[in-house]
Amino acid sequence: MFAEIKGLNEECGVFAVWGHKDAAQITYYGLHSLQHRGQEGAGIVVTDGEKLSIHKGLGLVNDVFNPDTLSSLKGKAAIGHVRYATAGGGGFANVQPLLFRSQMGSLAICHNGNLVNANNMKHQLESQGSIFQSTSDTEVLAHLIKRSGFPTLEDQVRNSLTMLKGAYAFAIMNEEQLIVALDPNGLRPLSIGKIGDAYVVASETCAFDIIGAEYVREVEPGEIVVIDDNGLRAQRFVNQTARSICSMEYVYFARPDSNVDEINVHTARKSLGKQLAIEAPVEADVVTGVPDSSISAAIGYAEQTGIPYELGMIKNRYVGRTFIQPSQELREQGVKMKLSAVRGVVEGKRVVMIDDSIVRGTTSRRIVNMLREAGALEVHVRISSPPIKNPCYYGIDTSTTDELIASNHSIEEMREMMGADSLSFLSTEGLMKGIGRPDSDSNCGQCLACFTGEYPTEIYPDTLHPHAKV
Repeated sequence: MFAEIKGLNEECGVFAVWGHKDAAQITYYGLHSLQHRGQEGAGIVVTDGEKLSIHKGLGLVNDVFNPDTLSSLKGKAAIGHVRYATAGGGGFANVQPLLFRSQMGSLAICHNGNLVNANNMKHQLESQGSIFQSTSDTEVLAHLIKRSGFPTLEDQVRNSLTMLKGAYAFAIMNEEQLIVALDPNGLRPLSIGKIGDAYVVASETCAFDIIGAEYVREVEPGEIVVIDDNGLRAQRFVNQTARSICSMEYVYFARPDSNVDEINVHTARKSLGKQLAIEAPVEADVVTGVPDSSISAAIGYAEQTGIPYELGMIKNRYVGRTFIQPSQELREQGVKMKLSAVRGVVEGKRVVMIDDSIVRGTTSRRIVNMLREAGALEVHVRISSPPIKNPCYYGIDTSTTDELIASNHSIEEMREMMGADSLSFLSTEGLMKGIGRPDSDSNCGQCLACFTGEYPTEIYPDTLHPHAKV
């Protein structure tokens, strides 16, 4: 994925199904639709009502599964996961679902997000005798569940969640039931659907479309949902909740055909582009977007200004996963291999280049140079989000403060560094308006921490930034 060289890495994707005879196959297709959320590993756990079976591995969904492995996963329910390594780093031990076996039964867990108090909880649990088998923060929940002392899994999960801080969308399954839960701020997206009589849960609604499922509703912040052969029931596990869904879902991460918190992502991005055009117009001949996540915003910018939208850059979709090591040299080479300027579109033209965000600035500089080499007379860079000045602690690799170019340079300095004729970002108010949130002094349902530094949860002194490797 282009994010590898861009410096803004995806989170993870969670999928679950209960009550379908082809649970593993349904989950496989669901994970395919969530592949953009993680390309480092994938896994599926199924239950037939008596035991849990697992298959997982490093790589893309197609690399990990084949017809033989899928046919061996027999059961009526499944949970699946695609992973981008955040807290804890990569490696097979951290590929999810995590499966735990004991004399009291088995337990499988998938997680999208990042627990800001994971280190603190690990120290407490280890002092009480716990031994962790992975470096993933997800494993903390399994230890809390087993130590809770409550009689049912539902009560064990509910009690354990009250001790966790940060961002989490969990899918938890044993032989008899599926439990999904969302943190009290709803930082990560999670939706419920139905396919026939079966329930499905996914990080994005685009997963429902590929399997023919009907959208039912969002999982609410601070809500625990239990699904078993008797149906679905839900309740809150905390009283104080405040929706603060990650703004970058709309800006960059989610697929355009997904609805996040019942707001269509393509429509939101197009509106962001229109708002950007209102705030930062410029005289130019052509508008182009950096593929793929910026195309919707570029269309919106073009519509608002009347400047024609053109396909000024082409993404090479057949370059393999070569650039796993995030060194500067590989990033620069990666841009050349994964992106090409269309000379026939940009030569002799004043170009408005729309991108969704700037993290380190490396990619933006290379793209500006690429457009100039293809004959662009002027390159005006417009960003459909505010400057990213603060790291994310909730499951997105936005780099450390030292690496974030907007944390250490003015907009004019950034413009000079990337060699653009002009550079403008969308305002925070414009972001909220573009997404469609009501005007208010509050965040109105959005987390804006990477722009404003105002985090919706406490950040602990030993909180691991997702970029850190342990």
